[in-house]
Amino acid sequence: MEISQYFEDYEPGAQRRTTGRTITETDFVVHAGHTGDFFPHHMDAVWCATQPFGQRIAHGTMTFAIGVGLTATQINPRAFTYGYERLRFPTPVHVGDTLHTTVTIGEMTPETKRPGHGRVVEITETKKQDGSTVMYCEHILMVEKRGEAV
Repeated sequence: MEISQYFEDYEPGAQRRTTGRTITETDFVVHAGHTGDFFPHHMDAVWCATQPFGQRIAHGTMTFAIGVGLTATQINPRAFTYGYERLRFPTPVHVGDTLHTTVTIGEMTPETKRPGHGRVVEITETKKQDGSTVMYCEHILMVEKRGEAV
């Protein structure tokens, strides 16, 4: 869905929550193939059973890609991604976990290097079915200001 929003249209504290997505065996295998990361923590069930965490854990990069991807149901043509900060994976993800992401508008600041734009921080939290946070990051958007776009 496309929602056109200028910098001035964002409200700190506003939230949206995505639908859920269940992690599958295929997700693990395809992500390992795409990245070349076949680390045993992700791929070796027998070895993982001997470790304190007891089972395979999802790649952090996969958790990030899926967590952020869930938010892509809402597109703003007046904004673009400037980057991500404070990326963390406090709780592991396993096959069978269902994830959803909540986006909360945080800090908003004028952009000094790009006239006609402002920065909007989207606090992005991905959680699994038990409510534990599996990914936290701050998504920095560069957003056009109303009537000032250059």
